[in-house]
Amino acid sequence: MHIRLAGEGYGTDDQRALVYEAGRVMAAAVEDARVGEVDGNEFGGGEAVVFAYGPDADALFKVMEPALRRLPLRPVYVVLRRGGDDNGSRVEL
Repeated sequence: MHIRLAGEGYGTDDQRALVYEAGRVMAAAVEDARVGEVDGNEFGGGEAVVFAYGPDADALFKVMEPALRRLPLRPVYVVLRRGGDDNGSRVEL
């Protein structure tokens, strides 16, 4: 998922804290549901990217979506990749 942050750098301390907390919530939900894993994040260029993997992109997104919708940062979008040469489908939140 891609989360827009203030400016062109790494966002504010508060924004990074929100992303880290959302990541922890999503990781716990994904682990509990056994649909994959949240595999870290990357900050820079005015956005945060959170990486998650699992065998079923739709099931993974369904588990992560509530935490993403509670995140007060916008815009946020998710790219769902369904294997193979799939370029993914973009979901705006």
